Amino acid sequence: MPAMNQTKRIGFIGLGSMGAGMAHCLLRKGHALRVYARRADVAKPFADAGAQVAGSPAALGGDCDLVFLCVSDAPAVEEVLFGAQGLTGTLASGGVVVDTSTIAATDARRFGERLAAKGITLLDAPVSGGQQGARDGTLGCMVGGPKDVVDACREVMGAFCKTITHVGELGAGQTVKACNQVAVSACLLGVVDAIALARAQGIDPALMRDVLLTGSGRSVALERQAQRIIDGDFKPGFRASLMRKDLRIALEAAKATGTVLNATPVVEKLLDDLCRNGGEDADWIAIARRR
Repeated sequence: MPAMNQTKRIGFIGLGSMGAGMAHCLLRKGHALRVYARRADVAKPFADAGAQVAGSPAALGGDCDLVFLCVSDAPAVEEVLFGAQGLTGTLASGGVVVDTSTIAATDARRFGERLAAKGITLLDAPVSGGQQGARDGTLGCMVGGPKDVVDACREVMGAFCKTITHVGELGAGQTVKACNQVAVSACLLGVVDAIALARAQGIDPALMRDVLLTGSGRSVALERQAQRIIDGDFKPGFRASLMRKDLRIALEAAKATGTVLNATPVVEKLLDDLCRNGGEDADWIAIARRR
């Protein structure tokens, strides 16, 4: 498949906390971008930066060869693709959809089959690296789908990704993302417990953090999130409701294969408690508040 590059018509749907940064990266790299957002105020900064604004996913699809999605969950992906004003009504055969949302691998495969019937290729390409990574163009991306299509999209995806790893067939990207969320959540739970133990024993948790960063306890959670927990800074970064959704995807996948996950159910329960008590829009690290 020929490489997707600046001569191709590129669209982006989903201009939230992650998608906004990714779309701005594409514009900074000089790509002619078409965007869709449900609210005009969300789309305006992109229009100001040179993007064309479409009135619906269908209107966007008719003008694009390659479309990126970054939406909240599988129902949102399905609506964008197959709804009354969905992409599939206008995106031409030979087009490519790259879904950077986090959904279940089974949903990715199901959507891919429906798109393939129309001659459209779907890549499931969830990302990791947070809002800062999206803004800076340093995300990590795990991609499932045909290798030739992945390779064709690498140059464009490099606008917002530092690493792009082809991990297998369609759905594999979502499986690896679920593994990422399982590992990240378990690490954070250990950091939360360490802070709680230090405080209970009269040790300055910031000092404890500094010591652990020099040894085998070092982790991304300790580096990036521990000080925020110590400071009580739970301003939204990655919302609790989204991490709960991601962990539920992992738990469902584990259940389907008879796999036992040990830490994940504990973190999911803490997130569920947080969300049920009004914290669904807080950063997911706010689970520390309840300990």
